[in-house]
Amino acid sequence: MATCAPPPPLPRQPRQTGSAGHNKTDIPNSNITWHEGLKREERETLRGQKGYTIWFTGLSASGKSTIATALEQHLLHIGVNSYRLDGDNVRFGLNKDLGFSEADRNENIRRIAEVAKLFSDAATATLTSFISPYKADRKIARDLHATVAEGDQPIPFIEVHVDIPVEEAEKRDPKGLYKKARAGIIPNFTGISAPYEAPDAPEIHIRSDQVSVEDAVRQIVKYLESKDLLPAAALKN
Repeated sequence: MATCAPPPPLPRQPRQTGSAGHNKTDIPNSNITWHEGLKREERETLRGQKGYTIWFTGLSASGKSTIATALEQHLLHIGVNSYRLDGDNVRFGLNKDLGFSEADRNENIRRIAEVAKLFSDAATATLTSFISPYKADRKIARDLHATVAEGDQPIPFIEVHVDIPVEEAEKRDPKGLYKKARAGIIPNFTGISAPYEAPDAPEIHIRSDQVSVEDAVRQIVKYLESKDLLPAAALKN
């Protein structure tokens, strides 16, 4: 059976204690060993599809989750195994110990990037819908997907900027968050009291105030087809 060497480590970043009091210091790695396993190519061949991560980023109420959910449903219906990681949902479990300080937001995205990579390494079309406001964090997520075991190809990382003017997002405000942020009830709110750093060159750019959800899904599917990321059987559906 073919084996693979561990991926080279990314530069270690100093971590701090988060607002919830959890310890975010790096774990000493002198007592852990990489266990050899299957290559991603073998998983993809046996499952009949490629793994990749589609990273939705944008303001709150931009439509990230709505588009990602519609895309997940479409992919499943054409026979592509896919899974969506949602920014709110993961805070009920995996990231329930994190707040919304800059440090905790950094850690939130780091964890999700690691989880998304695991899903994609298992030959799954992985969709993430997170505000992920900082360029540096999104770069870490992208670089992580490029850091793979010897002999493997980088995992495709597709950044989708779901773009909307903050004024339009405020008009939508389905959760009432912008109203609370304007009233000072919610601190560090992206677009109001905290920055959103828009991507410079995302793979896909969607103006969600100008296109329908269906058209947004078609735009993404067309990109996946152009990059040979959909199995032949899916293209027939």
